[in-house]
Parts: sequence; C-alpha cells; structure tokens
Amino acid sequence: MEITEQTWAFIAAHRNEDVRDLALHARRGDGVDVPFALEQIAGWQRACVKLPDWAATEGLVFPPQVPMEQCSSQFTAGYKARLAARLIGDDGERAADGDAVSPARAGDSRDGSAPRRTSLIDLTGGFGVDFSYMARVFDRATYVERQPNLCEIARHNLPLLGLAHADVVNGDSVEVLDSLQPASLIFLDPARRDDHGARTYAIADCTPDVLALRERLLAKAPVVMVKLSPMLDWHKTVADFAGAVAEVHIVSTGNECKELLLVLTRGRCDDPLVVCVNDGQELAYRDGNDGDIDGDDSMVAPSSSAASRHSPDDDGDVAADQSRYLYEPNASIMKAGCFDVLTRRFGVTAVGPNSHLFVSAEPVAGFPGRSFRIEGTATMNKRELKPLLGGLTHANIAVRNFPIPVAQLRKKLKLKDGGDTYLFATTDRSGHHIVLRTVKA
Repeated sequence: MEITEQTWAFIAAHRNEDVRDLALHARRGDGVDVPFALEQIAGWQRACVKLPDWAATEGLVFPPQVPMEQCSSQFTAGYKARLAARLIGDDGERAADGDAVSPARAGDSRDGSAPRRTSLIDLTGGFGVDFSYMARVFDRATYVERQPNLCEIARHNLPLLGLAHADVVNGDSVEVLDSLQPASLIFLDPARRDDHGARTYAIADCTPDVLALRERLLAKAPVVMVKLSPMLDWHKTVADFAGAVAEVHIVSTGNECKELLLVLTRGRCDDPLVVCVNDGQELAYRDGNDGDIDGDDSMVAPSSSAASRHSPDDDGDVAADQSRYLYEPNASIMKAGCFDVLTRRFGVTAVGPNSHLFVSAEPVAGFPGRSFRIEGTATMNKRELKPLLGGLTHANIAVRNFPIPVAQLRKKLKLKDGGDTYLFATTDRSGHHIVLRTVKA
C-alpha cells in the first residue's frame, strides 16, 4: 500500500476539520491524494468515537464508510476477546485492554507440560476490528476476507497493532475453509445485506450460511462463535441449530442492543447458557432448568440478600403503590425476555404481566438495568393525577403496556421533556392504567 508522505502530512494537519468543508477547499496536487486523505480523515473521526484505541495508533488505514459503519465498537470487540479467551481456557485479563498476549502466555499448560498452541480463524475478516482483539489471545490467527482492498488494509494495519503472528488470506470463506489448518476457534460475522444492499435478518439469508456450514465448521474447530443481528429471534435460531448452541450472548452498550453471539460446540446442548451484557452489567442463566446455573456462578451479576431469600411465590401481593423502588431492565434483558429469572434472583415483583417493570419494598443491589425511587403512584383519574404531578413542569416519560404513546401522554399531562423526574405509565396486574412518579435511585 503506497501512501505518499505528503498525503500523510495532509491527513495529520487536517484530521480535526470538517470533511465536507475540506472537500470544497482542499488544494489538489503537491503529491496529496485528496480523495484518499478525506476518506482517512472521516474514518479517523469515526474511530475516535467508536474505536479510540485504533484512533490513537499512528499510521492505520481506515476503510470506506460502509465497513466503518458495520464494524464492531471497541467495547463489543473487547467482549468477544474475553469470551474467546474463556472458551479456549485462557484468563483473557488483558484481551480487552489493547495489549498483546504473548504466545507463551496464551498457550501455557497448567500441568507444566509443553504449551498448548492455540489458533483462531476469522472467516469474515471485514475491517478486522473483531479479529484484531481476539487474535491477541491466540498463538496463531488467520484473517480471511474475499474483498482484496480490505485484505490490503489488513496487511497494512495488523503489524501496526502488534499482530505479527496474524496471516491474511484473500478468498471466499466457504471455498478456502477446507484448505485451512484446524483451529481452536472459528469466528464468523455473516454479511447481513443482500445483493441489493438491503438488510437481512434471517440467519439462512446471511452470507455465508452458517446453518449449512455447521458440520464443516465444527469439523475444523471444536468451538465456533457466530455474530448475528440483534433483530434476530434468538430462540428460533437456537432451535434451528438443533442442539449445537452451547451459549447465547446478548451484547448491549449504552442500553442499545448491538449484537447476538452464538457459541457452537460439537456436543449436544439442550439448555444453553444465556448471558445478557450491557456495559458493566452481566446476568447469566440457563435457557431451561428454571434458569439455574450449576457450578461456577461467577458471570452472574451479584444479587441482594433479599434475592437470596426469595422464592417465586414471595411478595405475590405487593402492588406498585405499596413499593418504594422501581426497576427497568436493560436492553439485553429485554431482548432475552428472562423476566422470571429477575423475579427469582433479585426478589422483585412485576408491576403487571406485560409491563416489564419491577418493584420492591427495599433497594436491590446489582439489578441489570436502571433503578428508581418511587415518589408516588396514581391512576389516570384527574383527581389522583393532579397531586402526583404537583410542581412538575418537566419530566422524562416512558410507557410500557399502555394505550397512549409518549407524545400524546406528554401533551395530556402538559409536561415538557427533561428534568430529574421520571414518569412510567403502565398497566398493573389488576388491569388499571397507572402512572408512577420516580427519581433515579
């Protein structure tokens, strides 16, 4: 990849400027490849938000806009690195911190025998963000990508990221799979756009078709990690794989669900581990077996003492207007739909059967979502609402299982958006439409 010193100098001098303005006023000539420079400045600016470690690495080349939009964030890539480390038996402590993991460390044998050599194959390399983080916990790593321009970028970037042990293969993943050496783990991020650029969500419509490749993939590696759209029905997808899914990871950041990760293994599993992640919040349970986890419970968010004493029938008569605290599950919990796990593990009670809001008389530590202190509760009766809304001019309003949308309810209550008060409108277990006034706990 030939890039002139003048082009690099132009990028360094203007990378904090508005790209559209630069495109209008940048001088052509003087050895500067202006279109390339503008593309790099735009890519670096996106990386400052999405991939700060990459933005801080001098000399990296960024791809066109679409690969940058589709690539993982630093958080989700780091999470996959930690997961990969656990799946191959490494502790992965440094996998998400941008540090390289030495081959000796990644393959250390616990019994003092010869080190176990570990290897990664990424069959859908793309821009290489996921690959660059996961490769740090393996002795050998192979990046496969069918687009020559992305392979050229990877060959340029990977050494700068400290990944001298990584190989780049330009080719179609399905065609080259059988020619690759067996690996410890295979990773795939199937393309979720059709030939016309429209988004696809069904796993069979993605490229490559992991369902069709299942046996070939597991013949090449004992563990396969697949990244999928968060729009996918993960229950149906697990069923489609007919017992090959050992783990499902629902990964969110900033309370926005970003991706589903499936872990496929050779042994049959009828109750896969489900892990719900939102930044620092994690909750794990078995999909089946009443959600219980046998053995090591270290991935489960800590529960309160109240939760440890809770049984499914406890607090069955507690109503929202008798409780002091309200809990709103995070995006990963909502995607998982594991609301019965919440009631058992944290000792909370659902406001209503479809409210997806929970209450408790005492504060609950470690709840995977947002916590609020209830200041008051009222029905939609005007005489009840008036004192509940007393003194309010602004409020953050959310509706759950409620017949009126937020905009219409805000107009009805004559409140502006914002402030420190949070109003939750929902339907309780008796079918009454209620409003809870809360502040963040």
